[in-house]
Amino acid sequence: MIPPNYSDICKPVNDLFSKDYPFGALKLEVKTTTSNGVSFTVNGAQDLKSGAIISELKTKYADKVNGLTYTESWNTANLVTGQVEVANKFAKGLKIEFSGSSALSSAKRALRSKINYQQDNLFARVNIDALSPSATADVTVSREGVIVGAELAYDLNSGAVNKTNSTIGYAGQDYLITLQGNNSLNLFQLAFYQRVTEKVESGARAVYDYKNPEGGVSAELGSKYILDKDAYVKAKIDNAGRLGLSFTQLLRPGVKLSLAGLFDTARLQENTHKMGAALTFEA
Repeated sequence: MIPPNYSDICKPVNDLFSKDYPFGALKLEVKTTTSNGVSFTVNGAQDLKSGAIISELKTKYADKVNGLTYTESWNTANLVTGQVEVANKFAKGLKIEFSGSSALSSAKRALRSKINYQQDNLFARVNIDALSPSATADVTVSREGVIVGAELAYDLNSGAVNKTNSTIGYAGQDYLITLQGNNSLNLFQLAFYQRVTEKVESGARAVYDYKNPEGGVSAELGSKYILDKDAYVKAKIDNAGRLGLSFTQLLRPGVKLSLAGLFDTARLQENTHKMGAALTFEA
């Protein structure tokens, strides 16, 4: 089987702790697809504290016959982005991406290229930013459930490696255990995820900063319970007493609502809590 890319090795546990928790914001997402395969996505989010609104319009066209995908987006920061992907055209498992972005109100520019290659037991990527200039590469290999990955970033101007991350883990039929060493092995994270039953998922993660030993180990526990085919609840709590609760309901096919709250149980009488909601339309 093809392993996940380096960024997605811990995806099950990361989704358990971050997905469906729109804290401190009102979010709206609308997805539509035309008859000729062009998809449109509109994202909008309002910060409940500052009132600031951030939104984005994204258009995506996929030519499945030729393995070509074109994506363009425009957000409220006046940043226009375009991306072209070519998959399995030159070799099986090879995907080449070219992307560029330009801020209409400033001189901010970016020009990137990415090469992805995946085969059984291997997923490798190289990302080059031509204007920085810098390069990032990562690779993931797997064998009989064991997953090993590494990532590094290289500054072409200084000729120095400015980021190194590594991960080792084991994926069973219904669980995942990972150990990550980030920031040149100065920040460690141990994570565990398990699908306990068809309706229950649970996970835990602990983080230790080697450069800040006085801070100790930060830990977090989380769980998801499926109420029925259209609804589920999630909960998480960390060692600082912050409790996150979330409820997600499929109102009708293509319409999903998520409600969430983050509560500081150590300061219940203070105005430190955050609420939020997200509504998604898809057609």
